[in-house]
Amino acid sequence: MAIHFQIRAGLLALVALALSFTPTHADTGYVRLTIYKAGWIIGGSGGGGTLDYHGQIYGLSTGGLDYGLVFGGSKTVLHGRVTNIRRPSDVEGVYVAGGAGIAVGAGARAIVLTNQKGAVLELSGRQVGLMANLDLSGLAISLD
Repeated sequence: MAIHFQIRAGLLALVALALSFTPTHADTGYVRLTIYKAGWIIGGSGGGGTLDYHGQIYGLSTGGLDYGLVFGGSKTVLHGRVTNIRRPSDVEGVYVAGGAGIAVGAGARAIVLTNQKGAVLELSGRQVGLMANLDLSGLAISLD
């Protein structure tokens, strides 16, 4: 009887130990950003938006630099999801992308970006303005 109790207690301890090492699963949030961009060779961008994570709304600030062929100015409104996050602060960081495009008037925009924490932004929306670019750009996002 005592041996069965010890075996059962040992198995329960192993199961508890195994469960304590189970990784937490990444989650998804929803992002809306408005970004203003202007430049001549070197460009800059700034703006803000929101992160909706588990029904809580968090304010976001954006800023960035572009280098390459950049000419003009634009306003881009993007919305979509951010994946591979475990907490709201995981959306913070620097997202880097190379891109090419032209916007005269209004046009569609879609982009997928990843930061150093592994958060993945999948965004689409509309861009308005006069902008031509063939550049390397960085976008920093922080919680307000």
